[in-house]
Amino acid sequence: MIKILFVEDDLPLALGMEYTLKQEGFDVVHAKSLSEARIQYKNNEFNIILLDVMLPDGTGYELCKEIRENSEIPIIFMTACDEEGNVVMGLDMGGDDYITKPFAIEELLARIRTALKKRIVTEKKNEDVISCGSLSLDKMKHKVMYD
Repeated sequence: MIKILFVEDDLPLALGMEYTLKQEGFDVVHAKSLSEARIQYKNNEFNIILLDVMLPDGTGYELCKEIRENSEIPIIFMTACDEEGNVVMGLDMGGDDYITKPFAIEELLARIRTALKKRIVTEKKNEDVISCGSLSLDKMKHKVMYD
């Protein structure tokens, strides 16, 4: 089952989104603040993060930056901040996608599926090269490389 860390401080929106995501078969962990999101991320394994930008104790950008120091987990920003600078900043910080509120739930679900597919393709490509010290084997190109 796909496990989502859903970081959103707007409780009415969060309740509806969480319900819909669970109906779609996702396992959803909801965090209402940056500090709560950090704890959940540290204590659980997630497949994707849905991240609001404006949180009561900081920004989603901060969490994205922290996560990108050691993980490539897909991150989709969901926010009312629709100015071009905010979108660019979110993507440049390592966000995989950026969707502005209000949005259609079907669009979000499509973006989630796309981000997860990209992750699977990337992981599969990484499996194509096996390395051991100075020796590498590229299974797809049928090449062996030394140094």
